[in-house]
Order: sequence, then C-alpha cells, then structure tokens
Amino acid sequence: MLIAGVDEAGRGPLAGPVVCAAVILPDDDGLSGLDDSKKLNTASRDRLYDAIRSVSVCHAIVSIDAATIDRLNILQATLYGMTQSLAQLRFTPGLALIDGNRLPEDLPCAARAIIGGDASERCIMAASVLAKVSRDRIMQAMHEDYPQYGFAQHKGYPTPAHLQALKAYGACPEHRRSYEPVRKALAARS
Repeated sequence: MLIAGVDEAGRGPLAGPVVCAAVILPDDDGLSGLDDSKKLNTASRDRLYDAIRSVSVCHAIVSIDAATIDRLNILQATLYGMTQSLAQLRFTPGLALIDGNRLPEDLPCAARAIIGGDASERCIMAASVLAKVSRDRIMQAMHEDYPQYGFAQHKGYPTPAHLQALKAYGACPEHRRSYEPVRKALAARS
C-alpha cells in the first residue's frame, strides 16, 4: 500500500503563504539524515529537498496565499492545502499520515493524524522538508519585492525587526491582515 506523508510550513508568520506538501517515499528511500525540518540546518534541508524530490514515488507542494489565509483562517487554509497536496499526487495513496491533531475533510484516501509525526514518520519528515524549503524560497523571492521587511532573514515570523518594519512601513500585499500584529499596524497608520 502506498503511504503519503503530509505536513505544512508557515502557520505562524505574519506574511507569506502557508505551504503544504505530500510525499510518497519508496520502501527503501536511502535518505540519510532525514528528520523534522525544524531540527535541520539550511544546508541539510536543501540537500534533502533535492534528494526527496529525486527518490520519491511522487510528491506535491501547494502554496496557500495570504489572501486565502485571511478569507478562510489559518487552520482552514492549512487543512485545505493538505487536501490539495494529496489530491495533486500522481498516485493516490492508500493511507495519508498527517502531522498534527486534525484531519482535513474530503481526503482522497484514508488518513491518520499523528501528533509529532514530523519527528517519527519518515514520509512526514520528507513532507516537512519539502514544505519548509519551498516556503523559505518563496520568502527569499518575496524579499526581492519588499526588501524593507527583511523577509529573507525572518521568513515573515513576528520577530522584533519584522514588527518594527510593519510599524514603519505598514503592511504589504503579502501580509496576513487577519493576524493581530498586522491589524494593529494597519490601524495605527489609518
């Protein structure tokens, strides 16, 4: 039976997308050093990103933009992205292992939510790496368009530098207006 791992990156940031990934790995994937993306350094994540993409049976990466996050809320946007990533796989898995405690609706297969799955299931670890690296690269590109916010450094998370930039420049189109620090920054400028 094909088993897909599913994870996301970017629920907490004030700007940019939430990125969801689904991955089906072969039984003997040969991926050395695979772990939860949060435990890996940038070089290891980048190396694994390429390796996962080359050895996976199939994979899909879905980006849900800030406007959709604002419209649905972050939980619903994440669940939607997870469903979409599974639906976009070339092969339909028999089971999806999803990091977290909630299962999306309308999945194309049976599924199990696993709290801390990105630290215990290889297929979820692989999904976490694909989601994290993809999101980081999106934020690097976003930095080119909006350098004043420092997205390349903090990836949209609410660091002191990001909060200061929000105060100084207001929100850009990539900011999540439903998040309180962004709402406060917009209100202070109106």
